[in-house]
Amino acid sequence: MRMLRYPWSVRSVLLARPTVGALMDLCEENYRHLLRLAPQMRLMAGKHHSQVEGHVDLHMEVLEQAPYTTLIHLTYYFDPGSAGALRPDPDAVLRVYHDAGQAEVLELEQQSLPLRTLPGLWSLDQKWKANLFLSKWLLYCIAQGHRFRHVAQMGAEVGGEPVELV
Repeated sequence: MRMLRYPWSVRSVLLARPTVGALMDLCEENYRHLLRLAPQMRLMAGKHHSQVEGHVDLHMEVLEQAPYTTLIHLTYYFDPGSAGALRPDPDAVLRVYHDAGQAEVLELEQQSLPLRTLPGLWSLDQKWKANLFLSKWLLYCIAQGHRFRHVAQMGAEVGGEPVELV
């Protein structure tokens, strides 16, 4: 597996002051990554999951489809042990702007980058960090081989298995 590298160092990301233009570029990058994970996202509805042997299942739920935007929830679910309910981490809500070719983080909860603010009241710096986290996470998911497929309809059965008609 080849190592994915960014043109900037971690130190420069942490010390630099992001600009609106750089954030927009990052949101465009996130859109391209999401399309690699879910090429037919505009046609999808409901819950989907991607399974790759040896890796945690990736879950995506399409919360809303509009003519130019899609609202999605993207997460992994981890077993908390004997506590009961599954624990999502990272847990992100994303707005995908198809007309502008951008995807941005609206809400993000995870252990490695705690953002201490109310959703929707992020500073430019916090938006930059959240979207940079998303970019790295999406690249990681792509490198693992995750993909979400849209099944248009199910047709006849062949040998007891449904045949996908796309």
